[in-house]
Amino acid sequence: MSALHMVSLPLVLEPFRRWMATRGLAADEGRALHHLLSESFGKGVLQPFRLMVGKDARQATLYAYTQADQTALRQTASETGMPDALALIDLVHLDTKIMPEAWTEGRRFAFDVRVRPVRRLLKPLDGAEGGSAKPFRKGAEVDAFLVAALRHSADGESGPLDTRMTREAVYRDWLAERLAGAARLDGARLVRLERTRIARNKVAEGPDAVFHGELTVTDGVALARLLARGVGRHTAYGYGMLLLRPASG
Repeated sequence: MSALHMVSLPLVLEPFRRWMATRGLAADEGRALHHLLSESFGKGVLQPFRLMVGKDARQATLYAYTQADQTALRQTASETGMPDALALIDLVHLDTKIMPEAWTEGRRFAFDVRVRPVRRLLKPLDGAEGGSAKPFRKGAEVDAFLVAALRHSADGESGPLDTRMTREAVYRDWLAERLAGAARLDGARLVRLERTRIARNKVAEGPDAVFHGELTVTDGVALARLLARGVGRHTAYGYGMLLLRPASG
């Protein structure tokens, strides 16, 4: 695998939001950022990514993982980038650093990740308990907590969900599954949760969660691949970028 680079790119939000509106992308910021990055650096070059908004809500920094180095990114932007997209991007202050090719097994790190905890159904699932008259079809993308609740009902359990099966716990288990093989989840705290709409081929509403926690590396090469791939679905639209920092203590 080519060396993985972490990119930071300043972005001024007001002109970006005007651009979103003129392009008909105002309903989905993740989709707008996907288009902006694709039109500047090529499709899929900068992903997964995460937009971090400053305290004044006017400036933001976009972080991303990429196989391209700083020179290649600037060259692509200057050669093929769309002028209206490049007008929003501060290429002068684009910075990169090389990430480790393999992480030391047993090392502990703190992390910050924004995810969309959903499951793609492998078979239909009765949606009556979730307020849907029809079952969720095979291939549907469903909130992981709703899937857990519906399966609880389908298993013939007449009582309420296990008191330990909170939304946070279900999402934490979902996260642990996606780290498995690369890292052990030592703990995670849900610091933000909201339901947001995404506009792809159709509009869909679902959970939008930010976790802070700690993990232990179990396979250093697999962790490097996970960073490059992203955690969960919608990694091309602002989800799944695993940001690491030193563990506490």
